[in-house]
Amino acid sequence: MAEFLQILSEEWAIRALIASSLVGLMCGVIGTFMVLRNMSLIGDAISHAILPGIFFAFVIVGYSSIGFFAGTLLAALVSAIAITWVQDNVKTKNDAAIGIIFTFMFSIGVIGISYLNNQQGVHLDLKDFLFGTILGISDEDLIITGMVAIYAIGSIVLFYRYLFITTFQPTIASTMGISVKMMHYFLMLLLSFAVVASLRTVGIILVVAMLITPSATALLLSKQLKHVLIISGLVGLLSAIIGLVLAIVFDTTPGPAMCVVVTAFYFIAVFFSPSKGLVFRWSRRRQQSAQIEKEDILKYLSKKYSESASKALDISERLGISKNRIGRRLTSLKQEGFVLDADGQYQLTVKGRNRAEALVRAHRLWETFLVDEVGLDNQEIHDDAEKYEHLLDQDFIDRLDSKLGYPTLDPHGSPIPAKVVTPKLSMLSLKPKSKGTISAEQISDQVESRLWELGLSPSTKFQISTISTESVTIIHGGEKIPIPADLAAQINVN
Repeated sequence: MAEFLQILSEEWAIRALIASSLVGLMCGVIGTFMVLRNMSLIGDAISHAILPGIFFAFVIVGYSSIGFFAGTLLAALVSAIAITWVQDNVKTKNDAAIGIIFTFMFSIGVIGISYLNNQQGVHLDLKDFLFGTILGISDEDLIITGMVAIYAIGSIVLFYRYLFITTFQPTIASTMGISVKMMHYFLMLLLSFAVVASLRTVGIILVVAMLITPSATALLLSKQLKHVLIISGLVGLLSAIIGLVLAIVFDTTPGPAMCVVVTAFYFIAVFFSPSKGLVFRWSRRRQQSAQIEKEDILKYLSKKYSESASKALDISERLGISKNRIGRRLTSLKQEGFVLDADGQYQLTVKGRNRAEALVRAHRLWETFLVDEVGLDNQEIHDDAEKYEHLLDQDFIDRLDSKLGYPTLDPHGSPIPAKVVTPKLSMLSLKPKSKGTISAEQISDQVESRLWELGLSPSTKFQISTISTESVTIIHGGEKIPIPADLAAQINVN
């Protein structure tokens, strides 16, 4: 550890750390717009096309950091303009135009540098430009990189609104008098700066990874552009720093190490992103599957309600779900207050019956829609309705009911349950031992009247004691007050 810290305190290591940090941050920010504008391939093309600039700069001014910067920047701009011109004026597909220009420029650069290396006394190692030489970066290189990073990031901040609207709404931008083409060329200029500044850090082959991967990672983590820019910049920054440190520790090439690290960040986001990650998507699918099974149990128990309570084994055989899973779902439904367990015999609470009726209503309204509006046969609609009854929210069902003219019978002649008006949060929806407050706003005067009769006024605090099929018992002022389950389902609480 002491040896490692000693290495990091060396002047060359400090220069390398600063340069890589600047490049990672700059590439992450600029790369966001490359990805959003589907210009990732252009970034790759420009990174390859700058090679002739190195050759001509060396021929004109010799081995000079400023000369290489000017030459590669000029080559990048020429390539960007040439690609855009071919795309706009020649009947060639966009990706083909990119491939034609960058392979031509890259080939010229390779031929030129190979020619120079064959001359006596000239050593211009092609690998240094292909993969970067961050550990040999000079003070001059560091100053150039810093100035480019400040200019590029400052430009993004200054012209953020213009870049935003031309990226997402180019037509509206044109009507507002904003030149979409000018912003495109400006972004190409910033891209050229970023590529040229990354030349000594990760090289022309790997710079595309630092442009694209941090942005792709950030887009998995957020949908807001400002947040994406910040996350992308941070991912690029951390990848550059960690990659450099790993390269020093394991005595390997820094540029590829940075690309490996940034790719690792990407795959972490792929698996663990809260909204798009594979792990969370798998978890949501499992939760949705469990919810569908619980709702199927409620529907089954609602059909058996008028007959008798049901055992877990009966439900398992009827629904074709293993007894263990049925047991887990019934336990969850019991905890949520939808069912009661009387010595292994399960029956619905009022809350459970209301939820089951809502599912039946959704199922039968959807069947009615498929027959009346879509024109399907009665025999073709059941399976479809079984699927969508779990996915349609209450607002959609209400609109569907209105569109169909509030039918009372489904295509099979079965009655469609009426909509049950319920408060936002009912007393019946609370779990045992949970606390609440009677809301000042109730769904009807009748509910308010019955509350007064029970001695419960607005803002009254209470705690749920027990929930049964017939009543909810609450504790208020040290006294237990039983409330009929149908009333508890209508009482709005906070």
